[in-house]
Amino acid sequence: MAGTVPRQEDGSPRADGPMLVCGDDGLAHRLADELRDVYRQRVVLVVPEEWAAQRAAETPDGPVAAPDTDPGDTTGGGLVLPVRVMTAPAPTAAALLRAGADRATALALLYEDDETNLRAALAARRLNPGLRLVVRMYNRKLGQRLEALLDQSALVRTPGLNRAVLDASTTVLSDADTAAPALAATAVAGTSKVVQADGVLLRAAERPPPARGEVPDAGLCTLALLSSTTTDPAGAEGSEADREGPHLLPDDLTVAGTGGRGSIVLETVRYAGPALPVRRLARRGAPLRELFSVRLRWAVAGFLASVLALTCVTTLLTDADPVHAAYLTLLDLFSINDPALGAPVTHQVLQLLSGLVGLALLPLLVAGGLEALGTFRDASALRRPPRRLSGHVVLLGLGKVGTRVLARLRELDIPVVCVEEDPDARGIPLARSLHVPVVLGDVTEDGVLEAAKIDRAHALLALTSSDTTNLEAALSARTAKPDLRVALRLFDDDFATAVYRTLRTAYPDALTRSRSVSHLAAPAFAGAMMGRQILGAIPVERKVLLFAALLVAGHPQFEGRTVAAAFRPGGWRVLALDTADPAARRPDLASARQDGDRPELLWKPHPGYVLRPEDRVVIAATRRGLAELLARRPVDRDARGV
Repeated sequence: MAGTVPRQEDGSPRADGPMLVCGDDGLAHRLADELRDVYRQRVVLVVPEEWAAQRAAETPDGPVAAPDTDPGDTTGGGLVLPVRVMTAPAPTAAALLRAGADRATALALLYEDDETNLRAALAARRLNPGLRLVVRMYNRKLGQRLEALLDQSALVRTPGLNRAVLDASTTVLSDADTAAPALAATAVAGTSKVVQADGVLLRAAERPPPARGEVPDAGLCTLALLSSTTTDPAGAEGSEADREGPHLLPDDLTVAGTGGRGSIVLETVRYAGPALPVRRLARRGAPLRELFSVRLRWAVAGFLASVLALTCVTTLLTDADPVHAAYLTLLDLFSINDPALGAPVTHQVLQLLSGLVGLALLPLLVAGGLEALGTFRDASALRRPPRRLSGHVVLLGLGKVGTRVLARLRELDIPVVCVEEDPDARGIPLARSLHVPVVLGDVTEDGVLEAAKIDRAHALLALTSSDTTNLEAALSARTAKPDLRVALRLFDDDFATAVYRTLRTAYPDALTRSRSVSHLAAPAFAGAMMGRQILGAIPVERKVLLFAALLVAGHPQFEGRTVAAAFRPGGWRVLALDTADPAARRPDLASARQDGDRPELLWKPHPGYVLRPEDRVVIAATRRGLAELLARRPVDRDARGV
């Protein structure tokens, strides 16, 4: 049936097909909700039978009213279609065909077993060569090879497939990798609503209404003006009494002329606290001067000075030349010279003094060997937290998720202290190579958090695999420092909500976040299903702003226009320009840069720059605006009002 798949001119499947989500855990449910609520897509969820009953209890029958009731800002009208749930014990070819994989736009395979996802991906590629695949894989190397294999298979079976479509046909993701940026941003900026582009983390920061005469900080740009009732105690966010709802992507004149309303601005996530000393950050090994202690170096210097003095005295009191005098001194020092019987008294005294100095040689050699051994052992051992460390992030758990978060925090030059019970945990080698201090011990025991300097920390990330351990660590940390910023990894979403509300009530002045990895990873998987041009989404009250990377070619709204002229208030706005050579561009800007890669994006390009067909731009857009740019549906030009 692959030959009957409706296609566009570039060989890609038509965008009106359903989105298929196959999985056996909470990530599949989260992804289905994200595709339905944020992107307004028709979703078919394929789960085992035991998961279907839970889904049926959570999802009401019939259409669900959209959070945003403005039909001009949706791609699917004012209603959100319910998720269609199908049951299948495994994602076999027959099950995928029954779910509609032959006519689907995209398929996400989210099973916890890599082999299950691999088999299903191969079967889906045979059913639909142009199907956009998003595969969850824990094995990174296997995932990279799978991407190349499936892309090549699509190219062979569909020779006319557009190259840009091929680049987005297969995406392999790990939930740990996709959740790491949000967790790192929570530790730094207190929010998990972030978008990653070219290795840069961007967040939507809320600004209160400016005071009279105050010039507000616009960041990279102003994304939205908030509802008038958000700053009115008598109103409620998005209530019926709010006649001025959130204004997405306003122009500068609108921002300047609107008073009394807060705003949402786009800014980069940066850490403003103290960093580790540069010497410790750049240290990669043990220099020679650090192999031995100062006292040992002074002792060796005294020994060498004594040998030199004995050599000079021997030269002066005997007829020997300096070289022969040094030779005689060394023989006496090592006690291998003949006794000076019958020799002059001065010669005998010099021999005794040389032997006395030689007695200090053996202790010096032993001390030097022991100190060098200890230094090499310390270099390969885990570091301890420095005494005066403050403003750091305490990271609990160095498993799969904790390891990814540690790497992301260190990319941002944020000081970190790790706490791990298992000395053979996955992240221990990374912590050792990055010279990150690690406290080995059970975090629930007394003294472990204190050893991590929790009382002087900036934030706590509790990312162990145990909900109770994470909660107990958070409560203990709050006891030591009530205003500590805390983010917990919790597997049960209902439990996470209850914990968040309780901690927020008990500690109103402190920031608390409790999230499951599936909650944080779902937006990245949803963006990949929409295509690699989608970088992410940020909610603004009841509306959503989408971030995408688009080629200028084929978009008359951009081509030949200046950056300022390409801006459409309420529709889209150009945020960045890709400066890389078109042949060397990375197809996926949402992924982190590799070591040695240079930044490609120029943020806030000059308003007078004329966009060329070969340019690639990063934009912020409403759902309506992005739908028009991607030509998913015809747009009523009379309904383009802001």
